[in-house]
Amino acid sequence: MYLVRRWRNGLVAAVLILTLVFSDREAERYGDNFQIALPLAALGCAVATGAGGEYLLRFLGMWTTTHASKQGLGEAAINIRPGGGDLGFPSGHTSASAFGASSLVFACLTDAPLIKTGVVFAAAFTGASRIEADKHTIWQVLAGAIWAVLWERALRRPGPVRDRVVASLRRVLRTMERPLRVAGGWARSAWRRR
Repeated sequence: MYLVRRWRNGLVAAVLILTLVFSDREAERYGDNFQIALPLAALGCAVATGAGGEYLLRFLGMWTTTHASKQGLGEAAINIRPGGGDLGFPSGHTSASAFGASSLVFACLTDAPLIKTGVVFAAAFTGASRIEADKHTIWQVLAGAIWAVLWERALRRPGPVRDRVVASLRRVLRTMERPLRVAGGWARSAWRRR
């Protein structure tokens, strides 16, 4: 078991280092890449521990509600980006990276305080890069981080709130099932006609 933990810790460290090495040398690009790398590393860890489905369900819930908020708020002042435009509340980059970081810190990385610190810094840097690039305000970034941690931590354990959220997500997925099947059939027939 010790060897498995060491490999897992090493792989997460490698993901952080490779993200730094292969990113363009500007803050916004580092943030763009960390918001993908952190959730994917956490997904890999969740799959390895047999919790991949649950992780994906929580991430999908967080991602869906983050983007529903952006759409639903329209041109409300809280939703306006500093550099112009709407769809700013909450920060999606920050929520994705904070979700991945929270999962890695609490469920994956063991006996690795330096790697945990690196993961937290990467998520924080993602939020800071959004502010520096004039894509979000500090409040939009903070809301994204809080929202992600709530989805990642609060809905991890079974309970009445989680049961209601899961039931709601299942209803949404069932309503999408037929349109997705139709779209898939259309795509297959279009591919065959080529």
